[in-house]
Amino acid sequence: MRRTLPTTAVLATSLLALALATTGLAASAADTPAASAAETTAPDAALQAAIAGDWRSEANRARDQYRHPAETLAFFGLQPGQTVVEITPGGGWYAEILAPYLRGNGTYIAAIVDPASVPEGRSRDYQQRGKDGLEKTFAEAPAQFDGASVVGYDPAAPAFGDAGSADLVVTFRNVHNWRGSGQAEGMFKGFFDVLKPGGVLGVVEHRAAADVPADDKSGYVGEAQVIAMAEAAGFQLDGKSEVNANPKDSKDHPNGVWTLPPGNNHDAEDAEKYRAIGESDRMTLRFVKPAGE
Repeated sequence: MRRTLPTTAVLATSLLALALATTGLAASAADTPAASAAETTAPDAALQAAIAGDWRSEANRARDQYRHPAETLAFFGLQPGQTVVEITPGGGWYAEILAPYLRGNGTYIAAIVDPASVPEGRSRDYQQRGKDGLEKTFAEAPAQFDGASVVGYDPAAPAFGDAGSADLVVTFRNVHNWRGSGQAEGMFKGFFDVLKPGGVLGVVEHRAAADVPADDKSGYVGEAQVIAMAEAAGFQLDGKSEVNANPKDSKDHPNGVWTLPPGNNHDAEDAEKYRAIGESDRMTLRFVKPAGE
């Protein structure tokens, strides 16, 4: 005769199975960087207004389709009231968004190479032109930039402010330069030092198909290599986003990443080919400084 388990036994068995399944899911989630919450966070109205600001040049606005500033900054956890340090902002593409957003409710700091720390010659002249151009941009539009500041750092011993003073450090498409000049280790240490415990480092970088050698000149870097640099400095990987991914980028261009827009270092007859590809495939990584550090 077939035996039937009592109802209480069936219920207990079902609850045990559910508990084991839930435990397994929790363990699996614990092993995965928590990207989903920030991926779906909508940019706030003030950030949208800064991105739509009429002070932004048409050329910069045209690149929003490739650089996705709203989604990228939301993923990094940008919020009003934060102290944000942008490392080597170049011509100020992101400064045009970040400085007005934080004006009056937060602090924006542009950290640039101190020209005096570079040997005299073309390198110093290049850094001086960059500094002068950024300061001119800020001075000409006080309604947007009067709360922004520019600080210089020595690439040989990078320091970006008082220890533990920043909520968020961001850098866009710069890691390949530091890696090529042997400065990456010091830079990531500087990021770690300036951040508060629990602070965030946001990195966007041209993404290679795999690890690249130290002397690579393509402008691309392996994602695992960037993660290793950050973790060596003490950071924990907290999330990845594909918001700046571009599957059309084959990453094998004759002049490296500079073949693609906006560099467009290619023959004139290839203009349409590279315009159709668009800007490079990019990793977007969020790291956190552990709360106990």
